[in-house]
This record gives sequence, structure tokens and C-alpha cells, in this order.
Amino acid sequence: MNPDDIRTLKILEQIDKDHPPSQRDLANELNISLGLVNSFIKRLANKGYFKMVNIQKNRVKYLITPKGMAEKTRLTYEFIKLSYKFYNGARQKLRELYKNLEAEGCSRVVFYGAGDLAEIAYISRHGTSINVVAVIDNYMKGKRLFNTMILAPDKLHSLSYDKILITTVDSVEHVYKNLMEQGIPSHKIVMLQ
Repeated sequence: MNPDDIRTLKILEQIDKDHPPSQRDLANELNISLGLVNSFIKRLANKGYFKMVNIQKNRVKYLITPKGMAEKTRLTYEFIKLSYKFYNGARQKLRELYKNLEAEGCSRVVFYGAGDLAEIAYISRHGTSINVVAVIDNYMKGKRLFNTMILAPDKLHSLSYDKILITTVDSVEHVYKNLMEQGIPSHKIVMLQ
């Protein structure tokens, strides 16, 4: 599934809502330019996925067509398949990683990143001696990952741990570099391959 398919799915999902967002809202949600959203919408309308109806001078309402519903269903299925593959792959890698950490005598781990991978990593600890000391994430600090409070990165030096597991998928190299700049030894940092 390529990025255009994901954008198409998100646009079709939003258009299918009772109160679809404006193109500007879509641009913000998809993190792309307003012009690119406009281009996507025109392309999808030309494919027959929805119709545009003028409701005011400068307001348009989108009505999803049966062809659009079929495409949304197909893309949703592909997205679920991709997510399931990611989940299973991550679980398998994490089981192997936890086995290796236990063999090294490591049991106290800090997760760096609080997204989907962190959730999978947290669940995958079941049946191991791995304990999550803390979860670090600058953007989600103050929230919780299951029963663990998410802390800001500046709290890292006050923690006692064996390893830091990078549990973000977007900026692994950036996080690694940041940890090294904070004086964390490389042997204490673990990444999924």
C-alpha cells in the first residue's frame, strides 16, 4: 500500500462522514498542502468515487458513490492486511529481542516513543521478565501507555534502567542521535531491525 492509497483512503473516510471536513482540514489532517488535497479530490472525483455538489457560492458538498464505497472497502482491507503484517512482524522481532535481553541479564527497559510500536512492545512483554521502567515521548508526555505514565525526555537521566528500547518508527536515527548527544552509551540503546 503506497502513500497515495493511504491518502485516498483517508479522504474517502472523511468524505463519507455526516459532516465532511473542508479541504483545509483535510490538508492539516493528511499533513500535505491545500493544493495537493485539491488535486487529490479532483482526481478522485474524476475516477467517479464521489460527486461534488455546490451548496453555496463557495461551498461544495461531496457525495460518495457506490464506486467510491467499493474503493474505500478495498483500501480498508489492504490497510488492515498491512497493519496485521506489521503487528505480526513486530511481535516476532520483539520476542527475539526480549529473549536476547533476558540472556544478557537485562530486565529494566525504558521505551523511547509512545506510538503503535510501543503498544505492541508493551503487550509483547507478556511471559518475559522484561519490566518497563518508563515510557519517554516528548509529544505525549503526561498521558499514559497502558498503566505507565509517559515522561518527557529530560526525565531520562533520573531513571534506573538496563536498556533503552527505541519504540518509534518515524525517526529512529534522530532519536538514536539525540540519545547519544545526551551521553547515553550506545550499548544501552536498542533498536528493532
